[in-house]
Amino acid sequence: MTTTDSRSSSQQDYLKAVFHLGRGGRRVLTTELARFLGVSKPSVTAMLKKLGEEGLVEYSPRQGVVLSAAGSVVAMRVVRRHRLVEAFLVRFLGLDWSEVHEEAEVLEHHLSDRMVEAIDRALGHPTEDPHGHPIPDENGSMRERPLQPLARMRSGEKGVVREVRTNEAERLHRFKELGLVPGSKIVMRARQELEDVMHLGIGERVVVTGSEGVEGVFVELTR
Repeated sequence: MTTTDSRSSSQQDYLKAVFHLGRGGRRVLTTELARFLGVSKPSVTAMLKKLGEEGLVEYSPRQGVVLSAAGSVVAMRVVRRHRLVEAFLVRFLGLDWSEVHEEAEVLEHHLSDRMVEAIDRALGHPTEDPHGHPIPDENGSMRERPLQPLARMRSGEKGVVREVRTNEAERLHRFKELGLVPGSKIVMRARQELEDVMHLGIGERVVVTGSEGVEGVFVELTR
């Protein structure tokens, strides 16, 4: 069966992790990767050295790691199949958006490229996964959007929820209950900075919360 790349599942997971943690092209520290992947720092160091030898990352023990051009290509392919699988599981199999991440983590390494492209066609070539993350196209291109954390919104500002950046099932359930899902229109009706209290207008509802309660929700400001 032809998979997304000849690299091992572990190598693909590392490259994808560097992609996620290194938004904006910043270097990712070994400690960050260890925490994100749930592995030891020595294991991370050994893998980064191997990936560096293969030309997939640029790694310096004290300065961290970034993807090389070749590593970015592999990472984007894995991200594409992961997000397409999540979309398929939600739309065709009826799984909740809180359930699909772990399933996609497994399936992304075992589906053939032909199957992934068939899923893309069946879904109508979606541009976003269920959490609002943009899906790279078949060429590895992915659009960028001017997003900011919801918690940074100022009193009176309006926005649209675009992405939810968390895999925690409990938080995803809570966001869904509140209506903090991609496409939802919100208004920061009022906020008390010192008390860290926000009054959010979400549709017809007003929700009172602190910044921790909306951590991971990213919005695009509107007029």
